Amino acid sequence: MPTEILINVAFLILTLGIFLSIYNLPKKTLTNLRTNRRAATQSNRHFLNGAQLLSRARSTRNRSVSISLAKDAVAEADKALALQPRDPAAHILRGLALDQMGHKSSALRSLDTALSPPVVKSLSEREKGDALVKRAELQLAVNRRRRVESAVSDLLEAVELTRDNVKAFCLLGQCYEQKGTRDEACKAYKEALKIDPECSLAREALGRLTS
Repeated sequence: MPTEILINVAFLILTLGIFLSIYNLPKKTLTNLRTNRRAATQSNRHFLNGAQLLSRARSTRNRSVSISLAKDAVAEADKALALQPRDPAAHILRGLALDQMGHKSSALRSLDTALSPPVVKSLSEREKGDALVKRAELQLAVNRRRRVESAVSDLLEAVELTRDNVKAFCLLGQCYEQKGTRDEACKAYKEALKIDPECSLAREALGRLTS
């Protein structure tokens, strides 16, 4: 019985302490907390709207409709970023939508921002790995010859983060082929086939390099 009384007293003291700490918080701090939560909620809503628009843009075969939907996705990403400028997901969404529109250089800049500190800290290892692969793909699309080294650097980091990324190993193989390092290219394609034995791109590349 005394033990139960002591536990109840301790619980009451703890509750009172929490209440007093909240009560004594400056009004400005509480206002900021509410504002931050509201901004995060609104930002997430814009992000989800943009992601849905991008999905529709990718699924349609009508090019003009696809561009229009992707443009709307960029607008939603911009709204999300106006509320949460350091949200890497919104920067990535913006980059993917711009890529869908064919604006490779602008898309690359958005990926650069998403992968820059301190923004990148919010990404999980898999998310960061996927973003690195996409940036490497854009680098090669913008200027394959001048950016191949940067692409290789991104891809090597990506496969360290996610060893099951077939696309990363295939892109890495293509980069090594361009550099003329056949052995490294073969290794990359073999790694891709370990993950996905049905990967035709890796299989064809290996056949070409070893014939």
